[in-house]
Amino acid sequence: MRLAPIAAAIAILFTAPVHAADAPPKPSLSVVQCGHLIDTDAGRLLGESTIVIEGRRIREVRSGYVKVDGAQDIVAMPTSTCLPGLIDSHVHLTMQFGKTTYSDRFRWNEADYAIRSVVYAKRTLDAGFTTVRNVADNDYDSVALRNAINADIVPGPRIFTAGVAIGSTGGHADDTDGYRLNLQGDPGPKDGIINSPEDAWKAVRQHYKEGTDLIKIMPSGGVLDESTSADNPQLTIEEIKAIVAAAHDYGFTVAAHAHGAEAIRRAILGGVDSIEHGTYMNDEDMKLAKEHGTWLVPTIIAGKTAQEMAEQHPESMPPQVVEKAKQVGPIIQATAGKAYKAGVKIAFGTDAAVYPHGNNAKEFVYMVEAGMPPMFVIQAATTHAAQLLKHEKDFGSIAPGKYADVIAVEGNPLEDIALLQRVKFVMKEGKVYKN
Repeated sequence: MRLAPIAAAIAILFTAPVHAADAPPKPSLSVVQCGHLIDTDAGRLLGESTIVIEGRRIREVRSGYVKVDGAQDIVAMPTSTCLPGLIDSHVHLTMQFGKTTYSDRFRWNEADYAIRSVVYAKRTLDAGFTTVRNVADNDYDSVALRNAINADIVPGPRIFTAGVAIGSTGGHADDTDGYRLNLQGDPGPKDGIINSPEDAWKAVRQHYKEGTDLIKIMPSGGVLDESTSADNPQLTIEEIKAIVAAAHDYGFTVAAHAHGAEAIRRAILGGVDSIEHGTYMNDEDMKLAKEHGTWLVPTIIAGKTAQEMAEQHPESMPPQVVEKAKQVGPIIQATAGKAYKAGVKIAFGTDAAVYPHGNNAKEFVYMVEAGMPPMFVIQAATTHAAQLLKHEKDFGSIAPGKYADVIAVEGNPLEDIALLQRVKFVMKEGKVYKN
């Protein structure tokens, strides 16, 4: 048998040029023309601009209205201002607070929360938020939502999820607070409840196993749980350090729900990446946050909404929750303004679920009222939030190489920040979801 001719034939077969019909199709080319464009990297408003999009990413941004050969789709918005897709750094897409929330948890299954989350995700995307950080759910249901969105099964924002929050027995992360004794059980690390540094390592490793993107901890009390304190410290600094060490081993960032000053201090010294809420943050905490480069995610709208519910519908909450909401609501906005003036790094976040999903942009108004300039608050929801997520190379501004996340509003939001509550155009990764 002669092998040489056969070997030569095989070599020719595998080195033959691939026909054009066999080559992968070129990414589609589309164009978005804007009357104005907010350059969040430079912090300036540009005039007429053309965004050239190739597939899922931005190929180039050009001044003026430019004709692009081969463009299959052209979106012209001459009276609109374009800006990057917004980022909400603090949402809970698998739940929404209402008058029956405290009784629903005894009737609803996880499937009930998961199905509703599909609606909440779509409302969030329609509001112009193309990326969110989901910082706590009930049973890792936001992992399933993230996966469904990534697979293009349901529409929604890009999700980075923390799964179940980590806290202590009886603390803000303990969902059995308020249950009668025979229903309480003894939640442990697998459920996100820890009481030692050893427990902390197991809880973080469980999150890695469940497929989360980051870690959320509860070192202080909270408003809407059934305990009596919104601000008492609920994790030791040793426990926090253990969580952070384990999290960093797995490439996770750590977000810390913290209202109280002592809990904030411990969280910053423990090495967390962000403080969520920060209601009672004092001068020492602000100084520490600056020294350690710790982000603050203020969630002003959550404090105000909880206060309004407590005052207008106190019957919908346990009495101790009503009192906590009345305490936190009037303080949180002033603290955020003070932190801004002190130079603390601020990323946009709302605690969506405390208020109805889709109303996220109302936070911009509250931030401006607190003394933050309009351009700063837009950057807080774009470049700053992308830095917090450690994905500034992929989104946060309209620039070559980044995902084609583009939204538009009629008029100029730098003159009227409330315009961001009326987003007219939403594109995520080159696909138009609202026009």
